[in-house]
Amino acid sequence: MADESLFLRSKVIVEPLLDRFFAWPYTMAPVQSAMNLAFLQVPLLESYLQSPQVHVAASNNPDLRGGYFINIAEERADEVRDLLAGIKRDRAAILRFAEAIAEGQELLRANATGFDLTPLYPKLPPELGGLVELAYDTDNQAQMRFIEPLVYTSDVYQESRQSVQLSFETGIERPFILSTPRLTTPDVLELDLPFRHPGLEELFKARVHPTGLGHLRDALELNDAQAEQLRGMLSDRPSLAEDRHIDAGGRIRYFGHACLVLQTPQAAIVTDPFISADSTAGDRYTLDDLPDYMDLVLITHGHQDHIVLETLLQLRGRIGKIVVPRCSRGNLADPSMALMLKHQGFPVLEVDDFDEIEFPGGKVTATPFLGEHCDLDIRAKSTYWAEVAGKKVFIGADSSGIEPSLYRYIKKHLGTADMAFLGMECDGAPLTWLYQALLTIPITKKMSNSRKLSGSNAEQAAAIMTELGAGEAYVYAMGEEPWLGHVMATTYTEDTYQIKQIEEFLNWCKERGIPAGHLYRQQEWRW
Repeated sequence: MADESLFLRSKVIVEPLLDRFFAWPYTMAPVQSAMNLAFLQVPLLESYLQSPQVHVAASNNPDLRGGYFINIAEERADEVRDLLAGIKRDRAAILRFAEAIAEGQELLRANATGFDLTPLYPKLPPELGGLVELAYDTDNQAQMRFIEPLVYTSDVYQESRQSVQLSFETGIERPFILSTPRLTTPDVLELDLPFRHPGLEELFKARVHPTGLGHLRDALELNDAQAEQLRGMLSDRPSLAEDRHIDAGGRIRYFGHACLVLQTPQAAIVTDPFISADSTAGDRYTLDDLPDYMDLVLITHGHQDHIVLETLLQLRGRIGKIVVPRCSRGNLADPSMALMLKHQGFPVLEVDDFDEIEFPGGKVTATPFLGEHCDLDIRAKSTYWAEVAGKKVFIGADSSGIEPSLYRYIKKHLGTADMAFLGMECDGAPLTWLYQALLTIPITKKMSNSRKLSGSNAEQAAAIMTELGAGEAYVYAMGEEPWLGHVMATTYTEDTYQIKQIEEFLNWCKERGIPAGHLYRQQEWRW
């Protein structure tokens, strides 16, 4: 093969890692990462080492899918032991920072009684000095506000934690990303590089633009063995789909989960990119079907299935801006997606509700997002209203219809949507499943179960449609696609409550003559 005309093969995947655990927003943003490392990942490793066989058995029990169990064979327990020892040795400052947060919270609970907070600053753990502000809300509830940009300049943010693994998509479900660290294996190319490394951008641009092995070797700082392994991941022919662009009108393609690609001949927009690499499957749109350049990538919220670094890293260098909702600045549960992505080398635009972003031939407006975050004060979440080739499209993600009158205001402000895309995971995981490491006061199981990561049920989805007056309604697949099980870990049957709710909603639409559908795998709309 000619050295200067090589392309990255379609089925190559990347797994971004921090201390060998899969990277997602709450393990990337430094404050939340410290707490997850100290209060979730380290205890998880310790639990595994006490009973490896229990973890492996639980990982393979369908009834426990999505549980916090490490799926690593017992004969590799010594490697897990070495990983734990390395974390305790090399990440001591990060672990101590997490403990300092818990101590600071306790200090406030015991001493912040509505009076002056100034005397408490000298009593804070020294690790927090200069990185937090103490403040009351108007109900005299005290909190620590983290000065997040400064935390990125401190010892708490360590790029040395970051690495990536390159391998081929095998079609076999990978271990659950929230629980199982990735160890080294012979068929995986290990790159000890930070996520922002420019060599990664050069590598993934090779899906579209030919390059040379020598160039990639230099860009990625590879040794001889690594370069030879990379050679097997390259091809002399691109695998790009011929119809990835359009010549006229508008098109929306459903790529799975909450990922839509909205296109005109002049522009392309991608929502919550979580995209399969396996173009041989034939039942889905993949990375090969993406346009060569994407003007905007819209991120709706910071959950691990909506801001997927595994996909985003492969798009860097091919996108104009990643659009993210603005956070509340310093709230423990609400890290800044803009800061996080900027530190990984992405061009980012942060928006508030009803901010407008123009692109060639169209416009996107950020719209409010309700619920789905276990009633935590998380403001970095947004739905979007896209005006593309004469169509108005409401991109609802997992927003809930708990207050339908919101959508009346959206309609008053923006008009009537032609199409609405909604999330109906209406019986999501409880509070502690995703946020346990951030909770410095234990809560009861009953309380946790009452606060779920839930989108709309049938009644709420119908209320959204009634208020929006949208012409068509489509429900996302909610993790049903088998190729994203390593992130979603969901299992549905025809009798599952969520599926029954979708059926009820679709019947509601049918009775009113509203075209509607439950999306799965791939779908296309043209006009």
